[in-house]
Amino acid sequence: QVQLVESGGGLVQPGESLRLSCTASGIISHIYVMGWYRQAPGKQREFVARITDGGNTNLADSVKGRFTISRDNAKNTVYLQMNSLKPEDTAVYYCHATTIREYWGQGTQVTVSS
Repeated sequence: QVQLVESGGGLVQPGESLRLSCTASGIISHIYVMGWYRQAPGKQREFVARITDGGNTNLADSVKGRFTISRDNAKNTVYLQMNSLKPEDTAVYYCHATTIREYWGQGTQVTVSS
């Protein structure tokens, strides 16, 4: 079993920044992909960013140029640096990891409001 624990969410004003972290613990063989999804109220969960064990990244068009994903394989931790935040970025952000199975974190709330 793998547990994912997110941190770093909060309330910020438009234009500000936040950094989310997610650390995997438990019986871990190898984590191939780690990433982030988000779900806004009344909307479906959507892809935000992913990074492979080799460092290849993908980001949703809506966050390109503002968000950066990085990873520390030794710590089984993935980071999401979010800059120039907009009110439409408000959502619960979920960490996701793929080993031979898929795992989800509990989510961390990000609220962007003036």
